Amino acid sequence: MDFFEVIRSRYSVRAYKTDPVPEPLLEQVLAAAILAPTASNRQPLRLFVLPTAGREDALRRVYDREWFRKAPLVIGVATVLKEAWVRSDGKCYVDVDATIAMDHLILAAAALGLGTCWVGAFEPRAARELLQLPEGWEPLAFTPLGYAADTPGKKRRRDVAELVRRM
Repeated sequence: MDFFEVIRSRYSVRAYKTDPVPEPLLEQVLAAAILAPTASNRQPLRLFVLPTAGREDALRRVYDREWFRKAPLVIGVATVLKEAWVRSDGKCYVDVDATIAMDHLILAAAALGLGTCWVGAFEPRAARELLQLPEGWEPLAFTPLGYAADTPGKKRRRDVAELVRRM
């Protein structure tokens, strides 16, 4: 699929089939995340692949939406603060780095015919517990990963002229 077709067709899937994600597709999606650029190539993040079967209660505590638990997999990304690059004015790029990796993962999934939905409105304490994160690691985002059982609605985006300033 052409890159621009991927970004046009990608949407936040909120209904999933229970069909398993083939391992070769999962590996491609994870590889895309690992290929993402990070500040000073530090890669201050960790990805967690969680089969949903048997974890429904723990996942419910993280994010209480049925569709989140229905996909065969949930992928989480956590940041590792001590590994992050920090700009001279103190701006830490750890969230930016993990966000770019997650975006690569989501776009790769779309290109392979898989659905995702970026979830940031999760319960942090439950996420830390589920992922068994040590001190200094923070959960940043989750996405279900599986085949869509819904269809995309019309995308609403602001006009380019409203968002872009040519200097």
